[in-house]
Amino acid sequence: MYEIVIASGKGGTGKTSLTRAFAELAGPAVLVDCDVDAANLHLITKHRVIEEHDFYGGKRASINMERCVVCGICVDNCRFDAIKMIPDMKYSFGERVEVDPLACEGCGLCARLCQLDAVDFHEVKNGQWYLSETELGPFLHARLGTAESNSGRLVTLLRNRSREIAESKGLDMILIDGPPGIGCPTIATLTNASYLLIVTEPSLSAIHDMERLADLAAHFGIGTGICLNKFDINEKMGLQVERFAASRNIPILGRIPYDNAFTTAQLQGTSYMQVGSHAGIGIIKNIWQEVRMNAVSGGSGLKRRFAI
Repeated sequence: MYEIVIASGKGGTGKTSLTRAFAELAGPAVLVDCDVDAANLHLITKHRVIEEHDFYGGKRASINMERCVVCGICVDNCRFDAIKMIPDMKYSFGERVEVDPLACEGCGLCARLCQLDAVDFHEVKNGQWYLSETELGPFLHARLGTAESNSGRLVTLLRNRSREIAESKGLDMILIDGPPGIGCPTIATLTNASYLLIVTEPSLSAIHDMERLADLAAHFGIGTGICLNKFDINEKMGLQVERFAASRNIPILGRIPYDNAFTTAQLQGTSYMQVGSHAGIGIIKNIWQEVRMNAVSGGSGLKRRFAI
């Protein structure tokens, strides 16, 4: 089973558009959108949701004022300043203790310190995840709630479920639209992946974030290639990408010129493969062949295994 991740380091480089195009070329495969904070692969993929599940990935504190004596221990020891004393004459102490749900990180220290068990520490719903069916294969995607945490756990859930589905349906390919950045969701996306394609563009921020993502992939020993999208909008910055790739021995698997057809495809909720030029479609087909070949062969870099 091969798990191919298309990621970018930053948003807006075209990774989702490429993932959607690759899905048409891969044949039946499991699609996964691991950008749970701002998922958008479903916007350009016709799908029908067949399963919807709540995601409980963390806990949050609340104060039971029937047991609380307003001693202030929890207030003094909350490093996130999530617990406050609030004047309230309804209570005999003239104050009540309140937890700000947006500031609470769910560490549980307040519940451990309270000797009167006045802190309730309960699970909270952080978002939802979905299993959809498409013409291209099963599709897993999710939506993390506003200001909710544990995106890494949600990504791990999606990836574990994608393996189960691939095995049950006899599919040997999982195609993953990765999140931007190098934080928890990206780490959870890359762990144990077969291959990473970094989609970048010739801009200073994209190059900076590409370098960080390449460092992360090297740490996990994941074979990596680079796709330089919109290469013709800034030749000077494009040369920086070329030099970086050569210095790290990372192959550039393709260079895509700026093409308004990508925007057209997004507006129509479809794939570039349906509206792109013959030349552009040919470039993407060639990049996919390189990605697939590298994923099967192990790509560049030492492969290591980590459990998630």
